[in-house]
Amino acid sequence: MRETWATSAGLDLHLDAVEGSRPRAALESALREAVRAGRLAVGTALPPSRALALDLGVARNTVVDAYGQLVAEGWLAARHGSGTWVAERASSWPAAERPAAPPAAQPARYDLRPGSPDLSAFPRAAWLAAARRALAAAPARSLGYGDPRGMQVLRMALAEYLARARGVLATPDRIVVCAGFSQGLEVLCEVLAASGAGELAVEAYGHVAHRQVAVARGLRLATLPVDADGAMVSDGVLDAVRAVLLTPAHQFPLGMALAPARRRHVADWAARVGGLVIEDDYDGEFRYDRQAVGALQALAPEHVVYAGTASKSLAPGLRLGWLVLPDKLTDEVTERKRATLRLSGSIDQLALAEFISSGGYDRQVRRVRLAYRQRRDRMVSALASEVPRVRVTGLAAGLHVVAALPSGVQEQDVIALAAARGLALQGLADSRAGKQDLGPALVLGYATPPAHAFSTAVARLCAVLRAVC
Repeated sequence: MRETWATSAGLDLHLDAVEGSRPRAALESALREAVRAGRLAVGTALPPSRALALDLGVARNTVVDAYGQLVAEGWLAARHGSGTWVAERASSWPAAERPAAPPAAQPARYDLRPGSPDLSAFPRAAWLAAARRALAAAPARSLGYGDPRGMQVLRMALAEYLARARGVLATPDRIVVCAGFSQGLEVLCEVLAASGAGELAVEAYGHVAHRQVAVARGLRLATLPVDADGAMVSDGVLDAVRAVLLTPAHQFPLGMALAPARRRHVADWAARVGGLVIEDDYDGEFRYDRQAVGALQALAPEHVVYAGTASKSLAPGLRLGWLVLPDKLTDEVTERKRATLRLSGSIDQLALAEFISSGGYDRQVRRVRLAYRQRRDRMVSALASEVPRVRVTGLAAGLHVVAALPSGVQEQDVIALAAARGLALQGLADSRAGKQDLGPALVLGYATPPAHAFSTAVARLCAVLRAVC
């Protein structure tokens, strides 16, 4: 039978068309199969008989009789004045064929893994107000597919903010908005691979997902050892590559800033050899002991891609990040985004532009910066008091600390014991690439738990560490 759509009473209902000499039987069969297959869920209200008959081109009595038969069989239920709906006991699968649902993984009650902000701190009221203002003022054309670089109003707001807050040399035409840093890195790696760059240098400790992105786009990885001054960017290491990915303001996960001499050296290297530095400034606004180190990009704006994101300051779910590009890369990255249809949602872009321009973004950063600084102080103080053999390293910055474990204590033993007590932890080894081994440690994210759970999470952490240290 051909197919049709019944659209009565505001309900789209996809059924095989009722035709031939037995339309009632055909309608019964179509409805029965829709319930059995799960396309009509339990409790779904069906269209009134008169309206469905009109949509399907059959007599009303045909629909009334079909409904009555399926009610008698138990597929449907009906009540005078309340209509007809899919009955509770109607099952999409026969009992013998019903697939068993896989057991759901139980999330840890307390999560101290790095990488996420406190999602409960998202400024819902202020964001909604900004979105309302932005939508009220936006022309209809702004809701179209738009520029693959992102909306002009957001790129203008970002250029002003990044220059003021991070020292970035940016103009709106050099900014490309992406669905988070990972998408931006994907596009950059594709452009690098297409240009013949076969290798990307990465820090020996860093985001495993970023390394996976580069490898998936056809690049080989060279690793840069890391010490107390950040990534070792000597000429001997960089001579073999033309692109490097760094976290210079706050190295992830080890927590130091790239030393001034090394910042100058890598900028000079890129200018001298025509290389490219990808600067991941994932939490550059969060420095607690002094003013944040400015962006490396300002030292060599034609050889450094500055990459930022709203994932830590607002929420990862927004999927909003940005690249500030050298002139030579702007067109290539834009065209790659256009060709692969990597477009960002216009409504969230409009809201973020208004949020930045109205001062809401600055207020949010200051508010959570204070909250995260207090959390870091509480965690560091608790560890020093409760488990003095555990040494905390890294700057007073970002959303995590590194806790070095005593010799002989294994990361996985601590993680397993913590998991048994409802606490999720991450080991430093998860971030390692190459041969450098800095020993056992935990990477502790203090931003993830909501405020009401933070004290308990830290107490459980200390209890776990006392048991093994």
